Amino acid sequence: MSDWPDLASLALLVAIADHGSLSAAARHVGMAQPNATRTLARLERDLGLSLVQRSTAGSTPTSNGTLVVEWARPLLQAAEDLLDGAAVLAHRSEQQLTVAASHTIAEQLLPGWLVRLRDDHPQLQVAVHVHNSADVVDDLHHGRCTLGFIEGPTVPWGMHSVVVARDELVLVVAPTHPWARRRRPVEASELLATALVTREQGSGTRVALDAALGSTTTSQLELPSNAAVRIAVSSGAGPAVLSRLAVTEALRSKDLVQVPVAGVDLGRRLRAVWTGRRRLAGPARDLVDLARSDRLT
Repeated sequence: MSDWPDLASLALLVAIADHGSLSAAARHVGMAQPNATRTLARLERDLGLSLVQRSTAGSTPTSNGTLVVEWARPLLQAAEDLLDGAAVLAHRSEQQLTVAASHTIAEQLLPGWLVRLRDDHPQLQVAVHVHNSADVVDDLHHGRCTLGFIEGPTVPWGMHSVVVARDELVLVVAPTHPWARRRRPVEASELLATALVTREQGSGTRVALDAALGSTTTSQLELPSNAAVRIAVSSGAGPAVLSRLAVTEALRSKDLVQVPVAGVDLGRRLRAVWTGRRRLAGPARDLVDLARSDRLT
């Protein structure tokens, strides 16, 4: 058994065949590129074969490499099946799930998902940590939760993810604010030049807004929750950009007024993220499936 190839190296080789370059393959399997280069060299040395042809256009398997890729695929699938089966057995006796979620998702979406999850897992105990998106990622990296839900525009490095909902950011003001009566949309440049009421640094809402505008917004007041921002805006503190999910009721009751924005796409994706194996199992998998079945369009 000592001369058996390492599964991670075979997964890297298959990813090279599927993605066309070593760097893309390394990102896919969650491996740093220098480690990927060494891993591939070790696999070629162990098998005594040249497996990958490198060029300026990318990397492709050699004829021998193509054969090894096809032999590796069922082996990797069998390993995934083994891990999934073991995880199912472990989860049969596991009665607790720890979830970390960003504020918007935790306040607006997660409660409904968890109610439905309890229908399928009546004995399950769920612990929820509510943070901004950056702290959700930190919880995952340090093993403080099994599953996270974030609002940021990008997938954190080394994590698996799936989009569970779609959302948009909206510009809101108090009914007494001058922008509440303006007839033309606020331009992106004008929004960048305006001091806003914002969430704190690291929040998914703020990161998504800065990414959409391509620059850092100016904050006149930073607050740690959507509710605090809503109250400040309705009290006349100034404009804010928040998730539509977080302001729907305030817009309906006319406590806030939405102001159109031109020249920028404020749509965003909400994601489930996790570390470890690519495929979730047990209650964590079921929760993600429930979230995806409720995906906003």
